[in-house]
Amino acid sequence: MIVVSVISGIILVVAALLTTYRLLDGPNSLDRLVALDTLIALSMCGLAVWAAYTGDSTIVPAIVALSLMGFIGSISVPRFRVRDK
Repeated sequence: MIVVSVISGIILVVAALLTTYRLLDGPNSLDRLVALDTLIALSMCGLAVWAAYTGDSTIVPAIVALSLMGFIGSISVPRFRVRDK
């Protein structure tokens, strides 16, 4: 179980680094929005891996809160988006 958790953590960190690059260097605002949603999803996955590793179920409300934040952000940002030049 420890090996699987470590490998999952490494993969999540690499994915977060690549997504952060896309967030900072995205060609337009919609690419940055997708990168931000991906970072939120990676954070949720990281918390789930940590909860599985430690056996602690008190992290589940944090995962739910992150999912709600990601959903509301995905819905509200495109509505008020200004076109890129």
